[in-house]
Amino acid sequence: MDKIRVGIMGFGEVGRHIYRLCLDDDRIEIVAIADLGRPEILEYLLKAETKGGIDVKLEGNFLVSSNGKARMIERKSMEPGDVLWDMLDVDVAIEGTGIYKTKADMERHLKAGAKRVVLTTLPVDEIDRIVIMGVNEQSMKSSDKLISAGSATTNAAALTLKMLEEAFGVDYAMLTTVHSYTSDQPLRDKASTDFRRSRSAAENIIPNETPSPRWIQHVMPEFKGRIEGSALNVPVPNGSLLDLTTVLKNSGITKEQVNEAVVEFAEKNPQTVRVVNDPIVSTDVIGDRHSVVFDTQATMMSPSRMVKTLTWYHTALATASRIIDVIVAYNELDKKGGSQ
Repeated sequence: MDKIRVGIMGFGEVGRHIYRLCLDDDRIEIVAIADLGRPEILEYLLKAETKGGIDVKLEGNFLVSSNGKARMIERKSMEPGDVLWDMLDVDVAIEGTGIYKTKADMERHLKAGAKRVVLTTLPVDEIDRIVIMGVNEQSMKSSDKLISAGSATTNAAALTLKMLEEAFGVDYAMLTTVHSYTSDQPLRDKASTDFRRSRSAAENIIPNETPSPRWIQHVMPEFKGRIEGSALNVPVPNGSLLDLTTVLKNSGITKEQVNEAVVEFAEKNPQTVRVVNDPIVSTDVIGDRHSVVFDTQATMMSPSRMVKTLTWYHTALATASRIIDVIVAYNELDKKGGSQ
């Protein structure tokens, strides 16, 4: 079986997770990695993050593993289009810099020879498809070239909303993502373009905006005008939490019924949803690839129609896992020659 040849631009946390996951996946080969960092430091990070438990070696300009050889491309500055993907026979280019998120940016990868481009985050404008596995993968088409697998928060929220909508019907929803700090936040107070995000990520709970409600409405038009949300960045490096409050269409629903509906959904979607009955905390989901780790002990029901649910996720790892799922799903779709 021919492997899907993947190139990564921007070898940050998500990109490194993708690389490590592909070491044990015989469907994908990482053939090129482009980054501002020195190759020997990127190799060091790959090993350090797994406490040395990864068998890779830098040989000249290649990162070598049992999965193949990835050409390391170091540049002092890097933009979409700088790497000629066709020269490397790349099928899919992953835009992982976190900087270039527009349709025009992604199209530059196509012009450089990539057959398809996958964004590691949400876009800023409309692209061919945002695919949330377990929610709208049936809408995929082979003609899609510019794709996002969404963000970890968007995946967690969309899946949870789908579960509740299918089981009970949802009138309105309000989400708060309690999110681990990100690499674009300063560790100490430092002037930025935003007042709150100028404060130390290591010392503060920082209110922030989230684009997830906008793109959930795009993926799930039935929620148009019925969902809002915000974010709180907190001083933990990994392990995030989605606090979702929904107003159900009918009263008289119990929290036990809510939990049972999630269990039924998880049994049909084991790749994306996991249910836990233990009193877990954020570090307990580090290393978990699911989009939703549903906390049954945290479900709360008001006397009327309002329900609060808590969902955990390892942000970067869940994102990397869904990107791989989307790449493989499109490859299978291409072989069938059509749409889902």
